Amino acid sequence: MCRPFALGVIGMVRVFVNGFGRIGRSVLRAWALGAAPGVEIVGINDIATAESCAYLFEYDSVFGPWRGRVALEPGALVVDGRRVPLSHQRDLSVMDLSAVDVVMECTGRADSAEVAGRGLSAGARRVLVSGPSKAAEAVVVLGANEDALLAALAAGKRVISNASCTTNALAPLVRRIGAEWGIATGYMTTVHCYTGSQPTVDAAGPDLARSRAAALSMVPTSTSASRLLDLVLPAYAGRIEGSAVRVPVASVSAVDLTVMTERPATVAAVNESLRAAGGVIGWTERPLVSSDLRARPESIVMALPETVVTRGGMLRVFGWYDNEWGFSNRMLDVAQLMA
Repeated sequence: MCRPFALGVIGMVRVFVNGFGRIGRSVLRAWALGAAPGVEIVGINDIATAESCAYLFEYDSVFGPWRGRVALEPGALVVDGRRVPLSHQRDLSVMDLSAVDVVMECTGRADSAEVAGRGLSAGARRVLVSGPSKAAEAVVVLGANEDALLAALAAGKRVISNASCTTNALAPLVRRIGAEWGIATGYMTTVHCYTGSQPTVDAAGPDLARSRAAALSMVPTSTSASRLLDLVLPAYAGRIEGSAVRVPVASVSAVDLTVMTERPATVAAVNESLRAAGGVIGWTERPLVSSDLRARPESIVMALPETVVTRGGMLRVFGWYDNEWGFSNRMLDVAQLMA
């Protein structure tokens, strides 16, 4: 499968992955499969044991077992003969990362400047956070506002957020439709697989609905995508609201977007535009279901038969996204741009 977002590579970007969970492991898998030829992963840090890190990388319930060879050496994870140093520090700032260009902060805990900045304290040049973060100095979504990333780096900003998986799916789509037909207002629903923030059995939590067993019910909840969209595409700030429904599947989510366009749109014209979009926007005309989109590297894959324009001029489009694999590919792409 071709890479969905082509980047010119200048030199080799040295990346350190902090946090070896769902995104950290997906980043390493994508990289080991050749997704980012301009990246060298020079280290991984996670508080789990080396045995756990190796086992969970080799045997993945979503993507299946690694088809190559995974081994452990003292202080390193070895994937198909490529040795990646492996450490287990709770505080990254105690390490020497002076040779690192970009720390991928994948712990899910980098919401404060103190935590997000630990990679910088260790000597790394920049930090890329794998999700929303109050500590981020800029929020970037490829296909939507990559120019803002270059401006932020030129201004000396060093902590960048890669937004959320849903924002990565939504923002390029909004930019495309807005450029062609304008958007007066709209609403987005993400039909989202369950995640580690939900329990497997009913358990008390601050969000009552999300305290229910994740694999047994559809759970209406909130999404950060609308707030992040306002940051990524300020021209559309306040125009698009959104919510989420968590559903009992382990991978692949969907964006269901309905907008009132400022200029008349037709199904044929919209679908032709989506076919021509390229980059992080893919498309299909086949009657696919969510499991068919597993491990697709695009940020969103538009289901063209789902496009509808009502008599009143309301446009509805629907797209799939692998919320782990596509997002992890974007982490690698953005890391290359950051260097």
